[in-house]
Amino acid sequence: MRIWVDADACPKIIKEILFRAATRTRTNLILVSNHVIYAPPSNYISKMQVPFGFDVADNKILENIHSGDLVITADVPLAYAVIEKNGIALNPRGELYSPNNINQKLSIRNFSMDLRSSGIVTGGPPTLSKKEIQCFANNLDKILMQNIK
Repeated sequence: MRIWVDADACPKIIKEILFRAATRTRTNLILVSNHVIYAPPSNYISKMQVPFGFDVADNKILENIHSGDLVITADVPLAYAVIEKNGIALNPRGELYSPNNINQKLSIRNFSMDLRSSGIVTGGPPTLSKKEIQCFANNLDKILMQNIK
């Protein structure tokens, strides 16, 4: 298993949790972004910078993942594609995307986009809470421990 991170929008605190987890479990972590981002020196952490453009980072992740790889993303269409490729998708807020919930998540996302395109202001996501950070860390640990067994 490798961990892929849709890193441009991933909160710093989540990246820090991922850095520690990758080192602790000796799991390869790849940060994919179109911006220059920080990653600590580690044999298990690497960065992949892609050109700017719509879905370029998402497409790079999808080109490289294997069945069972974990992808950290808040991008629902990317999570949908990851699940179709038998990968695991985890939201930085700690929610695990699954075959059971991804269609509903995609429908809600598309509905929200329709509202925004019609001029209705829906606002952005709320600030990441301590509870969500803990939920992310717990779900990440569960996934990594299942992989180690």
